[in-house]
Amino acid sequence: MSEGAAAPAGRAARVLLGLAAVAVAFAAADTYVVVMALPDMMAAGGLGLDELQRAAPIVSGFLLGYVAVLPLVGRIADLRGRRPVLVGSLVLFAIGSVVTAAADGLVPMVAGRFLQGVGGGGLVPATLALVADLWPPRRRGVPLGIVGAVQELGSVIGPLYGAAVLAVADWRAIFWLNCAAGLVLAGAILATGRTRRAVPRREAHGFPDVLGAVLAVLAVAALALTLAQPAPLRNDVELGTLFLPVVGELRWTSPVALVTYALAAAFVVRELTARRPLVALRTWPATARTVDLWGALLLGAALGCVIVTFASADPENSVVSPAAPLLLGGAVVATAAFVWRQRTATTPLVPRRTLSAARPAWGSLVVSFFVGSALIAALVDVPFFARLTEHRGSQLGAALVLVQFLVALPVGAIAGGYATRRVRPAWVAGAGMALACGCFVVMSAWERDALTHPTSSVALALAGLGFGLAVAPVNAALLDATPDAAHGIASALVVVARMVGMLVGISVLTSWGLRAYHDAVTRIPPLSELCPGSATTCDAYNDAMIDAGIVQLSTVFTGAAVCAGIAAVASVLLLTSRTAVTEGGAGD
Repeated sequence: MSEGAAAPAGRAARVLLGLAAVAVAFAAADTYVVVMALPDMMAAGGLGLDELQRAAPIVSGFLLGYVAVLPLVGRIADLRGRRPVLVGSLVLFAIGSVVTAAADGLVPMVAGRFLQGVGGGGLVPATLALVADLWPPRRRGVPLGIVGAVQELGSVIGPLYGAAVLAVADWRAIFWLNCAAGLVLAGAILATGRTRRAVPRREAHGFPDVLGAVLAVLAVAALALTLAQPAPLRNDVELGTLFLPVVGELRWTSPVALVTYALAAAFVVRELTARRPLVALRTWPATARTVDLWGALLLGAALGCVIVTFASADPENSVVSPAAPLLLGGAVVATAAFVWRQRTATTPLVPRRTLSAARPAWGSLVVSFFVGSALIAALVDVPFFARLTEHRGSQLGAALVLVQFLVALPVGAIAGGYATRRVRPAWVAGAGMALACGCFVVMSAWERDALTHPTSSVALALAGLGFGLAVAPVNAALLDATPDAAHGIASALVVVARMVGMLVGISVLTSWGLRAYHDAVTRIPPLSELCPGSATTCDAYNDAMIDAGIVQLSTVFTGAAVCAGIAAVASVLLLTSRTAVTEGGAGD
């Protein structure tokens, strides 16, 4: 892409990016908010606290929606424009929040989380592509750093947001608030003025369709009432009749449900007939033919099989799920079919030469995979170390230890964005991941009293800073090396690579760590030798078990150091080329 491909962003562009960044932060926070609400959600789904494995779909359902549909959403953003995808993703996120909040069992709860994942995931590639649309290559670093910073900030805000809501209300209030926030942000994005450089000219329509927006909000509100059936209204003598099923005991035949259908139908009619519709339904059939739904389905199936393979694994027994042969076999078949589809489709999901036109294009995916593999070790095992040693059994104390890492992440993301103005992205990302690698090496040597020394805080903060430094440069290298017409799908793929890296990383590293733990446990002398005269346990035995746990975490941190080191080397080797790619470089 030439330097002048994008004019400097004006005020409207900055406002639009700001709203999109807030939406990304909110969706990222929702990824972590379930950590605080999970016990209550399990109870609402009919699960006991000892059935954590059965509750895994509440988390993996969100992840599956987030990752498996991302390429399709990214491609739609290229074809339809960034603003429609941002608005549609927020509306879908709001609907998923309604379904989750009103769920009366595990299945609807997982379905709601899946819809939330699809909506939340769609915000990221559209926002990254929006930055590329509105800022020239040499000025993208800072806005990309801001987007990366707010995304990482979600990991800090999420648990705090969940705890704050749970202090005054039940878990359902979290998702009702999510619905309200999603709709407000969607309306605000619709209300933003025309940007100076809106890539797809078709997305820059004037004043939004107010009637369509009102119908959409009313339809979502009616859906919320149908699902939630608030007790004060349901138990009212007159208003309660609105929730009485017309046919049998099906809540979907109640008057409120019928109003929902009517509002949804009115919205569709409005979108088909309005001069300036919100989502331009009349043009969606053409988009569906262009976006290659079959390719998206095959890639989504492959990603879904990989996600379930690792997300449903029991690290105590194996790196992968017991159904791994079947799942990975399905992933291989789906991937082969997707490659064939890419070669034969008239308009493939990933435009040809998008990732092969320049080395940093596919190199960014490799770097992102290993960044995710290393990052997950810090997010999961730093709190584990804290609970095992200094903050035994204290969830809050362990979380505060991790905050030292998390706070430095967005700081590093913005610093990395500024650095790309003067230094090649490859060197900035490489330096950041090398710093993270060194910090993991230090952490792998931690003893049980490590957190009592200030050096542990320094190591955590520098590790977070290192990861943050890599965020903007990797995205900048990717966007600079891919065509304008493929920025959405390219941004989606780099997010997918990172998320898959996190899944594979947590499964592999945890499995290795548990093997080291079990080896250490076998070397502990019998209880009768450590604790003569004790029939149960003693301090010496407890200390030995803690030491075995530290061995486990040391192994995980060592593996994370290797992943971070690979990411550092790959950044320097694969992100170095700054070959320009023009609009026509995508090919068909």
